[in-house]
Amino acid sequence: HSTCIEMKRIYKYENIINISDMRKEKSCYNMINSNIKGFLMAEEEKETQEEQAPAAEKKSGSMMLIIIIVVLILLIVVGGVVALLMMGGDENQNPQQQQQQQMQQNNNQGGNYPQSQNSGISTEIGPMYPLDTFTVNLLSESGRRYLKVEMNLEINGEELAMELDSKGAVIRDVIIRLLSSKSLEEISTAKGKDKLKSQIVDQLNMRMRDGRIKNVYFTDFVVQ
Repeated sequence: HSTCIEMKRIYKYENIINISDMRKEKSCYNMINSNIKGFLMAEEEKETQEEQAPAAEKKSGSMMLIIIIVVLILLIVVGGVVALLMMGGDENQNPQQQQQQQMQQNNNQGGNYPQSQNSGISTEIGPMYPLDTFTVNLLSESGRRYLKVEMNLEINGEELAMELDSKGAVIRDVIIRLLSSKSLEEISTAKGKDKLKSQIVDQLNMRMRDGRIKNVYFTDFVVQ
């Protein structure tokens, strides 16, 4: 009986030792497992930070490039607006001021004056050939109307004056025919007088050989 009791104590003691060892082993396993998990989490966090760093740098570089492009576009727009304003100011400049500037430039360059930009009339006047007075009847249904005209012919050279002298009768005939074919209404306006001048120039130049007539200037123009 005592032997049996002793054997039970031994068995119980061995079981207690086994249980204690198992608990120690389990605690050690849990600690190792916890350390491994901590190490793996630290490695993952490190890799994540390393991946995010280049992305942040790339994003920062992209933002800087966008800012530079926007600034360049703004500079181009502002430059275009300034250029348009300057061009508009030149176009809106007083025509008289433009003519004065052109004349000043011509004076600085020696004085060759071009044709006027505003009226199309040359500022250079050639030699003048005066004609005798013309007195003709105008076409009129309301009564008799007389036109008295004195004029000078602007010619392109002195050599034409000799031809005009030799063709004096032809010249007077052409001009008298033109004047007498006009009515008071046709020659009473500035436009009508300019048209008459053009017709005289065209008709006379058709009969000239040594030069041409450039213009006609009325020195007296009276309707009675």
